Amino acid sequence: MLQAAARAHRGPLRSRVWLSVRKSSRGRHQQGTLANKVAVVTGSTDGIGLAIARRLAQDGAHVVISSRKQPHVDRAVATLQGEGLSVRGTVCHVAKAEDQERLVATALEHCGGVDFLVCNAGVNPLVGSILGTSEQVWNKILDVNLKAPALLLSQLLPHMEKRGGGAVVILVSSISAYKPFTELGAYNVSKTALLGLTKTLALELAPKDIRVNCLVPGIIKTDFSKIYHKDEAFWKHMKEANGIQRMGQPEDCAGIVSFLCSPDASYITGESIVVAGFSPRL
Repeated sequence: MLQAAARAHRGPLRSRVWLSVRKSSRGRHQQGTLANKVAVVTGSTDGIGLAIARRLAQDGAHVVISSRKQPHVDRAVATLQGEGLSVRGTVCHVAKAEDQERLVATALEHCGGVDFLVCNAGVNPLVGSILGTSEQVWNKILDVNLKAPALLLSQLLPHMEKRGGGAVVILVSSISAYKPFTELGAYNVSKTALLGLTKTLALELAPKDIRVNCLVPGIIKTDFSKIYHKDEAFWKHMKEANGIQRMGQPEDCAGIVSFLCSPDASYITGESIVVAGFSPRL
């Protein structure tokens, strides 16, 4: 009973704090290119996702962040709110329907709608050959990396349509979609499939004035890619082959996402943009 009472007490308090943060952040960021827009960013409590959430909020958006663990959500929310940014957070394992529903409900309850969806959450539970991948691992990779963005979008779509046009979806793929790594078998496939999902969704949603684009990061210095950014031989090869002289940082990905959400990108859809220090395409 005491726990229930505590939760009941915290609910209104948290709502008041959130409204206070929104009001205070408007003064600082209301002139941003994304002023008063609402963004949902999955996998956004560290690395690339956190950098994207921060940049969207700095440019005026109200941002709902999420990840699988409550302590990570709490830490990221505290950090960004401490910077005067309008941010709310909730736990969301994107492959779980009930968590998707909670994420949607959080955005609607506290922000009234959604303009931008950035699908950054991803997993790679196996380092090894694609032919050595079990069905269980295949299912986990495809459920999180490929199916979850489509299923989450299907829940958010009616609310994005109500915003009156200009909504944006950003899927986050990987350079491994173009240049597969032998150690990342099934992960490579899931990220390649995201390129196709981007093209298909862009066609389906264009009549609704909703744009869909894809961010394709290279090797960015995050915990997720530490197997590569700690490999001196790998980076020596990258410098020699591509002329790249530094490692990518999460912030290198954030600006392009903000641009793609802005009116300046209103005629760009179905595109995959590589942020890798080199181009894998013609």
